[in-house]
Amino acid sequence: MRYQITWGVLAEQMLARIWLASRNRAALTRAVAWLEKHLATRPLELGESRASSVQRVAFWAPIGIEFEIIQDDNRVVVQGVFSME
Repeated sequence: MRYQITWGVLAEQMLARIWLASRNRAALTRAVAWLEKHLATRPLELGESRASSVQRVAFWAPIGIEFEIIQDDNRVVVQGVFSME
């Protein structure tokens, strides 16, 4: 099963700020690609649960993301991004 990934406006803005400030943009780009690949295929196995099993946080240096899984629609919404640098 594949999940559609949606980046919230705030998450996109956070990612843009982190990318502009990054010392290693190539590593950041690879991390985002890795996270998106796993969000699309197995989001319930990615990262750690927070408030519920569908609200999760995942880390892949140099970034981390907060996301919500909407199982009925096969969607994942990335709600936040933070730097680990």
